[in-house]
Amino acid sequence: MKTATSDPSLVLASGSRFRRTLLERLGLRFITVVPDVDEAPHPGESPAETALRLAEAKAREVGDRFPGALVIGSDQVANFEGKVIGKPIDRDDALAQLKSMRGRTIVFHTALTLLNTASGHCQRALVDVASTFRSLDDSALEAYVDRDQPYDCAGSVKAESLGIALFTRIGSDDPTALIGLPLIRLTDMLIAEGVHPL
Repeated sequence: MKTATSDPSLVLASGSRFRRTLLERLGLRFITVVPDVDEAPHPGESPAETALRLAEAKAREVGDRFPGALVIGSDQVANFEGKVIGKPIDRDDALAQLKSMRGRTIVFHTALTLLNTASGHCQRALVDVASTFRSLDDSALEAYVDRDQPYDCAGSVKAESLGIALFTRIGSDDPTALIGLPLIRLTDMLIAEGVHPL
């Protein structure tokens, strides 16, 4: 089995600094490439289906440029009562999102794809994180938004920093999924391709 010192070309199809930082935890050499993918949901598509489709689309779009590589695609969609909660447009939008979700549970669908461009083998997974928000007052939510400025995060939650304080609980098989890259599931996929981080 190959290890971190002899891994094949590994490409993270993402411009997210959060996903890059998570992948660095595995100690593997990799490069990041920003995919050119329209992230708009398709009509009639569920939030989970959107996440799965986009994760694979990102891997395949970048994979076309890297024959013989393992390409990681990931996407996260916040699902609040069956509706997609996207990234906020501005401060007011972030506050409106957070106010609507206080005391409620939303599900972050984090989809993962590992594409072997040499063999064409494509592994896909969906890791859900059920996240229950605290019933915080307006001033607490305003303080959070001003400190964390979560404008690049689905649901206005930057869970890798102060955003974790918004929740009373989270439930998932893979806690890194909340931040955007499920490392436990990704490790399973890499091992299936003969690459082991350990």
